[in-house]
Amino acid sequence: MTLGGSSEVRAGRMAPGEVVEVVRRLRREPRHNLLLLDLIGEGVPWPGGAFDSPEAVVARSESGVLGIASLRPCMVLEAEISEAGLKAVMPFLSSMDSGLIKSQATVVDPVWDELQARGRCPVLDRYEEAYVLAASDSSRTCPPTEDRGRLRRAKPEDLEDLVYAARSSLREENRPDPFRGDPHGFRRWVESRMNQARLLEVEGQPVFVGYADVRRPEGWLIQGVYTWPEQRRRGHGRTGMQGMVREAVAAGAEHVQLAVVEGNQPALGLYGGLGFKPLSRLRTILFR
Repeated sequence: MTLGGSSEVRAGRMAPGEVVEVVRRLRREPRHNLLLLDLIGEGVPWPGGAFDSPEAVVARSESGVLGIASLRPCMVLEAEISEAGLKAVMPFLSSMDSGLIKSQATVVDPVWDELQARGRCPVLDRYEEAYVLAASDSSRTCPPTEDRGRLRRAKPEDLEDLVYAARSSLREENRPDPFRGDPHGFRRWVESRMNQARLLEVEGQPVFVGYADVRRPEGWLIQGVYTWPEQRRRGHGRTGMQGMVREAVAAGAEHVQLAVVEGNQPALGLYGGLGFKPLSRLRTILFR
C-alpha cells in the first residue's frame, strides 16, 4: 500500500535474518514491549524464555521496520507500531479464527473492531493496568530480610496444587475453566509452566503462587499470582511478591512488571505498597 506519497509498506512473516533488527527496535521501549521481545527472542540464551518458535509478522518500508506483531502462540502488537504498519499487518491479524490478543488498549481496539467485523466472538474481554517496579527502586520495599515462609521453585509433586490454584483463579475472575472439557490438556499446560512457578510455603503448605513468565535482563513479567483463600490477609501475598522481586533483581533484571484487572483494589493496594508504578492500560481478549 502507498500512503500519502510515502514508500510502499509491506508486511510478511518474520524471517530469521530479521530477528536482530526486530529485537533492536523492540529494545527501544523494553518496558512496553517485554512480552513481544520475549516471544521473538534473539538467539541469546536467557532462562525462562516463554516460547521457542513464535509466528510473527513484520511491516516495513524502504526506510525500515514500521511495526511488529506476533500471531502465535498469542497475538501481541508492538506498542509503537505506526498507523501504516498496523494497516499492513491487519490482514494477518484478521485472518486468525481464534486466539488470545494482549497488548496496549489503543492498539488492540482497531484490531478487535476488524476481528468482530469478520464474525469473531469474545470469550473474555477485559482491561488491565500494567505496573512496573524499577530494580533501583526495589531495595526499599523489598529488602533482603528473612520473611515468614519459604519461597521456592515449584517441583513436579506440586502439580495438583498448581492445577487447583490455576482453576480457582479462573473461577474467581469469572473466566471459563478449560479443565472441565480437557482435564489432561489443562494439566499438561500447567505442567509446562512449572519452571516459571514460585511457591511460598508456610509450615509445609503452599499459600501463594506466582509465575515469572518472562525472565529477561530487560525485565521480568510476573503473572498468575494467587493466594489460597484460607491464607489471605496474612501478608503472604506481600511476602511472595517481595521474594520474586528480589530474585529478579538478583538475576540482573532492570525492572519487574505485572498487570492488574481493572477494579481489583486488593491487588492494587498490594502492588502499590511494594512500590509498583502505573505503566500502561492493556486490553486482553480471548476470542473464537
